[in-house]
Amino acid sequence: MSLRDILGFETPIFAFSHCRDVVVEVTKAGGYGVLGASTFSPEQLEVELAWIDAHVDGRPYGVDVIIPGNYNTEAEESFGKIDLHDLIPDEHKSFIDKVLDDEGVPELPDDDRARINEEIVTGRGAMTPDGARRLLEVTLRHPQVRFVVSALGAPPPDVVEKLRAHDITIGAMCGRPKHAARHKAAGVDVIIAQGTEAGGHTGEIATLVLVPQVIDAVGGDIPVIAAGGFARGSQIAAALALGAEGVWCGTVWLGTRESELTPFERQAYFDAETEDAVRRRCRTGKTVRMLKSKLSEVWEAPGAPEYLGSPLQGILFNEATARVIRAERADLYSFPAGQVVGAMKEETSVRQVMYDMQVELADTLERLSKSSFGG
Repeated sequence: MSLRDILGFETPIFAFSHCRDVVVEVTKAGGYGVLGASTFSPEQLEVELAWIDAHVDGRPYGVDVIIPGNYNTEAEESFGKIDLHDLIPDEHKSFIDKVLDDEGVPELPDDDRARINEEIVTGRGAMTPDGARRLLEVTLRHPQVRFVVSALGAPPPDVVEKLRAHDITIGAMCGRPKHAARHKAAGVDVIIAQGTEAGGHTGEIATLVLVPQVIDAVGGDIPVIAAGGFARGSQIAAALALGAEGVWCGTVWLGTRESELTPFERQAYFDAETEDAVRRRCRTGKTVRMLKSKLSEVWEAPGAPEYLGSPLQGILFNEATARVIRAERADLYSFPAGQVVGAMKEETSVRQVMYDMQVELADTLERLSKSSFGG
């Protein structure tokens, strides 16, 4: 059975987004929206999923969670008992405060600081194994969610068993062929082969190289979705030619008016070039492709403190980012971005992106069918 039959999409475009509006618009346009749940509290996720349920016209959609293999165990044990911000060493707090103070970035007002800190800590607290399980409990209460993706490796056996009991298709991201083989052994149904071009947590192998290797690694037994470097139809055609059954897009939606970003943040994307999407560890403690800025590069300099484990590095960096956004300092702004960011120059809509990609995909396939290579 094809992935299209399993999941029930019309066009092979999977949209990863933290914004419910993007998930809904892609799904209604025939693609498959996947909500990134890792920054939500269980209560917030319930609100988001209920809203999506009410707006996708009965269509299925997915949820993406992060179940890290390496994390701060003290944070795991302390979540819900103390403020996780208190577990961040003073050295790290002083370091980032000095960077922003030297750049003239104002402190957040007390009310904003308390509110933002609570949102960040609550959300980042979900980026532990126990936190991810709490999000999954919420997800399982929403039968329109038919696809759950583990963003950092295969889900543990108990999670696989629970998802299977609810007849949910299980996906997992991978950046190396050997990871794909482990995912298959763990019982994963769909593998997202994510090349280094992608935004967010990503490895070193390019998509064009990785996808065929992953397909070979699983022996053709598991459907593969290609991720990393997809923003137009000709790129989708290339992925299908490699043997993928769909493409996973994330960065391209950030330039749409439906995205969760502010106008200031979107403009930072429109001003960026392809080479500004760099791989750094300062956002979560793991390698993330993100926009290069003074704030990302200061962690690379001699004398910078060691990166913290998940979720503490994320709490520290995201609080700093809140100050940067409030001050609208583009030179300090860093947010996950894939290399396709260099082609994003103006605001558009999810519907327009979907239309443009599908038209170019059809045109590309028709052109290939008429070429000497296509017979």
